[in-house]
Amino acid sequence: MTTASPSRMPVLYLSHGAPPLADDALWTEQLASWSARLPRPRAILVVSAHWESAPATVGATTTVPLTYDFWGFPERYYQVRYPAPGAPELADRVRALVATPGSAVHQDTGRGLDHGAYVPLAEMYPDADVPVLQLSLPTLDPARLLEFGRRLAPLRDEGVLILGSGFFTHNLSEIMWGAGPDQAPGWSREFDAWGAEALAAGDVDALLDFEHASPAGRVAHPRTEHFAPLFVSLGAGEADLGALSTAVDGFWGGLAKRSVQLG
Repeated sequence: MTTASPSRMPVLYLSHGAPPLADDALWTEQLASWSARLPRPRAILVVSAHWESAPATVGATTTVPLTYDFWGFPERYYQVRYPAPGAPELADRVRALVATPGSAVHQDTGRGLDHGAYVPLAEMYPDADVPVLQLSLPTLDPARLLEFGRRLAPLRDEGVLILGSGFFTHNLSEIMWGAGPDQAPGWSREFDAWGAEALAAGDVDALLDFEHASPAGRVAHPRTEHFAPLFVSLGAGEADLGALSTAVDGFWGGLAKRSVQLG
């Protein structure tokens, strides 16, 4: 059972997976156990790999629909519902924190929660009773995303759980459907081990240069949008970098599902 909001909320980066990951009993139990250890948030701000829009854009803030941003799956995955309340006050606060001279935060009132948001939230907060706001990735540049996260950091003191949602390794052309939780190709294991070590050491510079500094970085992330939310989380949780912990590890379909908490 979650507790009352503390003076500062933690920041999360989680590997959310494709919709079928919600059928994985291990992953769903890991997320449910993780959320049970967290203080209860006043609201949740999600930055997902599946929404890139510049300048920064907030989604729906009243009725919050779902965006079924995937194709070719069984119909039951398109029948999932997650009727979370909107967070209009949080949207106003995000605008105030993120807007820069000459660049206002936009709003897309029809943009709902994509599967990078609602799939994990349905396991972590199944009652859908915490207001949720989704915020776009305004860039894929790691250094700019780190700074973007820093601007969001004050929300932690206002009871907001900041959640970056991606996948620690993400190469769908190399996915191993049906692989066991301990099965993974060498490139995925190597990148995961390197990333775990860099995170434990607080080596943000190495992480920022992951495409060059890591083993198999370009194989682990042929396109970098699933690693990008990590930098938002690192920026928002920078004050607690020394207290970073891994909440979920292992592999699904050969991809590393490492998920971490700051604070």
